[in-house]
Amino acid sequence: MPPSRESISNRGDDDEVCPVCKSSRYLNPDMRFLINPECYHKMCESCVDRIFSGGPANCPVAGCHKTLRKARFRKQTFEDIGVEREVDIRRRVMQVLNRREEEFDSKRAYDDFLEQREEIIANLVHGTDVAKTEGDLQRYASENMRSIRANQALEAREASSFQEQQTHEQELARLRRQAAREEYENERREILAGREDVLSRLAAGKPADAATIAREGHKVLLKKSSARRSEEERIRQKQAALRNSDSRKAGATAVDRTTESRDSGFIKGLKRIKTPEPEKPYDPFGGLVPNKRDYYTLRDSYPSSYLDPIRQDTRMQAGGYNLQEYYSRTLMEAFAGLGCFVDEEVARRDGAISKPNATEV
Repeated sequence: MPPSRESISNRGDDDEVCPVCKSSRYLNPDMRFLINPECYHKMCESCVDRIFSGGPANCPVAGCHKTLRKARFRKQTFEDIGVEREVDIRRRVMQVLNRREEEFDSKRAYDDFLEQREEIIANLVHGTDVAKTEGDLQRYASENMRSIRANQALEAREASSFQEQQTHEQELARLRRQAAREEYENERREILAGREDVLSRLAAGKPADAATIAREGHKVLLKKSSARRSEEERIRQKQAALRNSDSRKAGATAVDRTTESRDSGFIKGLKRIKTPEPEKPYDPFGGLVPNKRDYYTLRDSYPSSYLDPIRQDTRMQAGGYNLQEYYSRTLMEAFAGLGCFVDEEVARRDGAISKPNATEV
């Protein structure tokens, strides 16, 4: 039965009252509520200081006998305490089961690991086989502490690298904006200086030389503008080359993780991480040599009473007809089946059909 509207409205009022001292936020607007991840019972900060300042003590909420410590009290992040508890459980489990996709033999094995991790989280959240689940989790943590710490260190390095990259990109964006503003100011000052120079020369010169002075001033401005743009382009290319060099160095100095992966029966499909082999250059023919001929040699001409008139006919040659293409196609069709042995292919096919499939149930 869904909760009534009155219970929903009263629930917000209950959340503003400390269950220990019954103080209300209505009377004390500065009151702060804290929770402890041991039992997730909420109480005000004054009760926490009063009860737990002398050391660990039992939870003062009626019916809860868990021992709490003041250092573990913190402010609630989510409004729903169930969501708060699930997030804490998920964070704790994922710190232990922190395997990465490259540690598994296949994508299916990694998907099975993710499903197993979600089942463990669901069991702890809903209270299903908690003792067994906690025991399996602790046993796995003790047996694979080395790989867990290695993955935690790698994750910390990735987070730090990402943060540094974001900071670096923000700084580059700021420098680009500053350079754009300086470029605009410099260009504006050069234009004003050029105009003042042209005006001063016009004032000091003769009226007949006005057009020549204006053209010369315009040429000077264009020359300065082109020189400035070429210098900016050179600087941008140099910065791009430096960024590419830094990325190559980062890829070359990447940590080669060869940590031991022990298959304790809790997680299946783990493998020892190997350095991937460099990719071979792309071959669009898949190793096939286009002009390679195993059984014949293509000649320039062959005697034929049918083809000789065509070879001597200028109209056929003007139309683009090439007898070499005809020779090549005809010989290829004649020798194409010499490397195919139908009996052997049929025998291999029949053997593959009759062999039982290992994946069938």
